[in-house]
Amino acid sequence: MIKTERENGRCTDVTELGRLVLGMRAASARGENVMEYARQSENALGNTHISTLIAYDLQAGTYIEGARANLEGRERWCGQLADILNPYITRQSSILEVGCGEATTLAGVLQHLNNSPEDALGFDISWSRCAKGVSWLEENAASANLFVADLFEIPMDDSSVDVVYTSHSLEPNGGREEAAIKELMRVARRSVVLVEPLYELADTKSQARMRKHGYVRGLKETAEALGAKVQEYRLLDHVANSMNPSGLVLIEKSGENAPESSVANGIQWRCPLTHSLLVPNEKGFYSSEAGIVYPVLAGIPMLRSSHGIVASAFNGDM
Repeated sequence: MIKTERENGRCTDVTELGRLVLGMRAASARGENVMEYARQSENALGNTHISTLIAYDLQAGTYIEGARANLEGRERWCGQLADILNPYITRQSSILEVGCGEATTLAGVLQHLNNSPEDALGFDISWSRCAKGVSWLEENAASANLFVADLFEIPMDDSSVDVVYTSHSLEPNGGREEAAIKELMRVARRSVVLVEPLYELADTKSQARMRKHGYVRGLKETAEALGAKVQEYRLLDHVANSMNPSGLVLIEKSGENAPESSVANGIQWRCPLTHSLLVPNEKGFYSSEAGIVYPVLAGIPMLRSSHGIVASAFNGDM
């Protein structure tokens, strides 16, 4: 199923999507900023879902190249993030990186954690980046399950994962802060760790850059408005780009939002479209209630709602 998307009152139809795909690919071949092309296109308003997907997919492989070119910087970044996560991770824990890209951060974090979690997962909107990530994990002897999904419709049941974290993956979603944080809090059982640019703590030049690129703002205030308890809010000591200062918003679930025990049977998958139970296997993730199956492409589950196929006769033995 292919969904069109409606943003700011305008609907992007399939023909417009096709033009946008070809235009962004041509801009990439010319060495231009493809997100800037998308923002200036009359067929796209701001950092839309589809433009972000196309841009990230076109960049597949570049993050691994960057990690190889700056191994010391990668070690410092991943070690810094692991230090933040360590108090919340035991050998029985589950951990999810939202917007894992090519798993350069996820692999490094897993290597630096004091305890290896029982379940390590990561997802991205781009299949190409996940495919690169699988290879990077293998190369670095790190174990994690990667899948394709949308951060605004994570295909997991409520309170499915102990710790959910981001590493600049909320960044381009300015204006959708509440929806993003609400979804991460829904899936997390214990804590949500946001490592993102912090507009309010940045200098004026950095703020101007963030406004230009449509970056997120007000993460702490948004989380608190949703009833979250923000335990830490600060800039990080080590940042990759001084014009894009990384900061920490550490959220701990409390009260009725913090279950006392973990899910008995591990990760519970749900259909991102109908919220019905999904049963996974190597051929597809199937909802018998909805009659919808989500395919697995070269070993990577495709779990965005737009990937759903109406297939009531499907079963995992076919």
